[in-house]
Amino acid sequence: MPEFSQIRYEVSESIATITLHRPEKMNAFTGVMMRELLEVFDIIDADDAVRAVIVTGEGKAFCAGADLSSGARTFDDGDWSSPSDEHVRRDGGGQVTLRIFACKKPVIAAINGAAVGIGATMTLPMDVRLASDSARIGFVFTRRGIVPEACSSWFLPRVVGISRAAEWVYTGRILPAQEALAGGLVRSVHAPDELLAAARSLAREIADNTSGVSVALSRQMLWRMLGASHPMDAHRADSRGIQMRGRSADAHEGVTSFLEKRPARFSDSVVDALPDIFPEWEDPQFS
Repeated sequence: MPEFSQIRYEVSESIATITLHRPEKMNAFTGVMMRELLEVFDIIDADDAVRAVIVTGEGKAFCAGADLSSGARTFDDGDWSSPSDEHVRRDGGGQVTLRIFACKKPVIAAINGAAVGIGATMTLPMDVRLASDSARIGFVFTRRGIVPEACSSWFLPRVVGISRAAEWVYTGRILPAQEALAGGLVRSVHAPDELLAAARSLAREIADNTSGVSVALSRQMLWRMLGASHPMDAHRADSRGIQMRGRSADAHEGVTSFLEKRPARFSDSVVDALPDIFPEWEDPQFS
């Protein structure tokens, strides 16, 4: 296991916990944090012992956004000589959200405090968001003179709807946890000392009762179908998935355990037994 400097990673009882760990800087996002998050999600996908992932922050903040300590030129990428992609440096937050989007395990955000800028947008490709009642969430880009990043112009309208996404982005205001709950951004709000227990309870329900391969495929199906042009795309993927998984050991065990009225003992490996039910899917490349 590599040593990380700006995140903490642990696995306990099939649940991985990633903790953003720059508490003295309110866990502000840096290039180092970006690289460590990309690496840790690779580790998670390669480990069949991990069934679900929780992401949270150390101290009073989840993530206060990009580290602005370099001052006015924080977002200045220097000379802009051409609008073509070969002259564009890839947005670091977008690399992280795309990696989370591709993760084979369900990801739960436990938003323990301030989540602003990339601190908010990195949670959008996570499957479920829980928040502390002290959490404050902000898509503040227009107030910093920039635009939404981390693929949030794709994710946010799909999570909360276009009208609400537009209001939150255009105003750039900080949302209290209850407004985020009412808007569908977070699933539930908890007392600070109960947040991680609630996230872990949800992760535990997944880890204890489901097939890892079935969850991994279901996650791909739900997210990818958000961009499908017709339900026939889903029908094709569903049909492949049912046929491929219907003859698997996990499917046999799922039916048998139900008939025998006992907990299922699923054995298929996400690493080794994940079928391709999207042969036509191509990951877009950034030139």
